[in-house]
Amino acid sequence: MNILERYHVMEYGPAPEARNEADAWLAGRDFSKALFIGGDWKAAGGGKTFDTSEPSSGKLLAKVSDANAADIDAAVAAAAKALPKWSASSGYQRAKVLYAIGRAMQRHQRLFAVLETIDNGKPIRESRDIDVPLAIRHFIHHAGWAQALDRDFPGQKGVGVVGQIIPWNFPLLMLAWKIAPALAAGCTVVLKPAEFTPLTSILFAEICERAGVPKGVVNIVQGGPEAGAAIVNHPGIQKIAFTGSSEVGKIIRKATAGSGKKLSLELGGKSAFIVFEDADLDSAVEGLVDGIWFNQGQVCCAGSRLLVQEGIADALIAKVKTRMSRLRVGSPLDKNTDIGPLVDLTQLDRVKGLIAEGARQGAVCWQPDATLPSSGYYHLPTLATGVSPANILAQEEVFGPVLATMTFRNTEEAIELANNTRYGLAASVWSENVNLALHVAPQLKAGVVWVNGTNMFDAACGFGGYRESGFGREGGREGMFEYLSAKLPLGPVIKPATSSAQPVEQADGVAIDRTAKLFIGGKQVRPDGNYSLAVATAKGKLAGEVGLGSRKDIRDAVSAARACKSWPEATAYNRSQVLYYLAENLSGRMEEFAARLTELTGANAKAARDEVELSIERLFLYAGLADKFEGRVHQPPARAVTLALHEPVGVVGIVAPDDQPLLGFISLVAPALAMGNTVVAVPSERYPLLATDLYQVIEYSDVPAGAVNIVTGRTAELAVVLAKHDDVDGLWLFTDADTCAKAEAESIGNLKRVWSGNGRSLDWASEDASGDVFLRRAIEVKNVWVPYGD
Repeated sequence: MNILERYHVMEYGPAPEARNEADAWLAGRDFSKALFIGGDWKAAGGGKTFDTSEPSSGKLLAKVSDANAADIDAAVAAAAKALPKWSASSGYQRAKVLYAIGRAMQRHQRLFAVLETIDNGKPIRESRDIDVPLAIRHFIHHAGWAQALDRDFPGQKGVGVVGQIIPWNFPLLMLAWKIAPALAAGCTVVLKPAEFTPLTSILFAEICERAGVPKGVVNIVQGGPEAGAAIVNHPGIQKIAFTGSSEVGKIIRKATAGSGKKLSLELGGKSAFIVFEDADLDSAVEGLVDGIWFNQGQVCCAGSRLLVQEGIADALIAKVKTRMSRLRVGSPLDKNTDIGPLVDLTQLDRVKGLIAEGARQGAVCWQPDATLPSSGYYHLPTLATGVSPANILAQEEVFGPVLATMTFRNTEEAIELANNTRYGLAASVWSENVNLALHVAPQLKAGVVWVNGTNMFDAACGFGGYRESGFGREGGREGMFEYLSAKLPLGPVIKPATSSAQPVEQADGVAIDRTAKLFIGGKQVRPDGNYSLAVATAKGKLAGEVGLGSRKDIRDAVSAARACKSWPEATAYNRSQVLYYLAENLSGRMEEFAARLTELTGANAKAARDEVELSIERLFLYAGLADKFEGRVHQPPARAVTLALHEPVGVVGIVAPDDQPLLGFISLVAPALAMGNTVVAVPSERYPLLATDLYQVIEYSDVPAGAVNIVTGRTAELAVVLAKHDDVDGLWLFTDADTCAKAEAESIGNLKRVWSGNGRSLDWASEDASGDVFLRRAIEVKNVWVPYGD
């Protein structure tokens, strides 16, 4: 037999990875003392343990300490004790520790890889070549951020003690994503791994001991829901970072409402894999294998929805089936395995149930003719065709090796189908026409878009989603902000508004009409309920009346804001010009607004004029920054560039304060507009006439209809309506603590981004109450990966 003949008959044989070192590690460790608290190994206070098993066989690996609330208390206390010294240490000192962790992990990376595969079930090729190297990269990368902190993040400090909860699909990598930036920022951490996959976190804690991490800086507590809930609800924790399901993310958002804790959520996804007719089909198929069958599809950003242009659909599906028939399903420790077992029997049953329901709803589910191993939680790769957009396989996150396929006719339909999901984590666009790909990418509601590639990650590039895929970013410059906080100029505690049933004293003289309407869609309109609210002067006399807005008025205002396409699609330069013009026109009516401020608030003439002047200055500031607060280009260690694009959040609800009512209103509305958002604003309940007086200024300043909508009324009521509205993408509140807490709790419908003062006002005249800290709240960062070269 010659070489060519041998090549054609060549088959893959078994290529097992040795596990003896991992087995020796397992045999030599006391897992009943697996809580790493304050630098010491401890048993769970209640003496409970949980089992962790090997997905490929179902065999027990270890019985691991199961932390209770008292153990979490001890871990938080240890982190709090270590915080002052760690946060006060120099960036260089923290950098040395992070670097030492990365180097120690490098020395043991094969042990990490084998343990990850044994515990999780993912193929050894993935844990060896992707998970472990990328986890090491995060620690070494963030060593640099630790030392550059003062230079790159002036005025920012670490948030404090951080509670972190990670999932089972990337146990070590998620640990690195969470711990590395927190340590670089000067925070201390309490981290809870998933119960299914605790092993590599225990080995990592051993690495922390060897690398000289100060006691209490890193605390790792194994446990289940009780431990997770104790972390979320602990008053000694200043930030929660969670990666997991959207359902649990909503529970955490509600639990932390009103607590003042910083929160980042990296949740589920239903990512679109879009293939245009000019794509390289063979490359697209290989990308698809990586996109949906990587880690058995147990990936939050898995390309689980294949959208293929009609003209190439049959050809592509044929290629996909051929490729699926060659995927090797088997032992995850075999270097030639493509698909290992799912993590647990419960996950296997869930995947089977969703496939059965998808078939019942009309999908045709195809699987290659292959034999599954006799033990373990294996599932064949599955291709679902004939899938309608409403099918459960197109809408629900399966978290398994299941690909749902749909076709599209043109670019517009592809974008519409891709965005037809409540998630917004990632997407892939395949086309040999880079102009087309870069035309589509900004229109996709996803935090990460890969062009002619998929599942590209790096520590220098942010990762995170829109919509119900959560908020916040992991990695790179964007990820560092999640563990830092700027010192805002806090003002006094805001007291809840009190509605008085007593009539306001009539002013002297006779006025024809003193009722200001609402401002919706560029028009002044009467409130739906036809009720009004009396507004008193500083002397208790009637200054006028405003419309009493209701849920229906908010709905109309949100619809107008959503329909306004010209403002978010305008160039930053055009938005800049409009804001300058708005400032110019407000300047022309300075005396009028100063007089109104004096009349309503009782401020003296100089103070009133100063507030109007500063309001104009704020408009100038954000007009000037509209085309300067830009994205970045990241250069990961790959033949690709990552475009970190700044995009508007969308429709932003704003609840403005009573303090400095004109300046506070403009200080919130202007940055939102500068970044291309449309706004539904609820002005000061006590002094709403300062906002209604702006109607004419807005109307003759070239602001498009619907870009700014103003609904006057009861702050507490309208804030909750905005929070519940699923077409509101962001909500900023500076009102009393109870209203802020209720709004945060009610925001879980679409997991909108909520920024509140937690019942505190700001000194709006301070320079710290303006600038980048507001602009960052007004944007989403989308990372678009563009590979280059042949």
